[in-house]
Amino acid sequence: MAEATATFDVRRQGSACVVDIHGDVTAGSEEVLMRAYADAGDARAIVLNFTGMSYMNSGGIGLLVTLLVRANRRSQRLLAFGLSDHYRQIFELTRLDEAVGIHESEAAALADVSGATVTRHG
Repeated sequence: MAEATATFDVRRQGSACVVDIHGDVTAGSEEVLMRAYADAGDARAIVLNFTGMSYMNSGGIGLLVTLLVRANRRSQRLLAFGLSDHYRQIFELTRLDEAVGIHESEAAALADVSGATVTRHG
């Protein structure tokens, strides 16, 4: 089995859990990603924070699809923020953006979960 090259830290934020991703997301990340998902428990939504991710390959995309299927089975929403332009384009090409709510910030993703609106200042 490939060694994990990423860490996934879970933080509870109201009815959502934010998963902070650090490092390289590859097929070798499966065990640690699924452990983070289990730690999220009964959260209404899983919010993936990609700001600390340095790399993701096709194996990592496959893990996100697996995570999406598991979240859908438990009636949980999957949201994301912090995607670089490159990875946002990959989400569009793979049509993951149609199933995962993509946001500009953690505040915007959490507001989506709660049904609130985020106003921009500045």
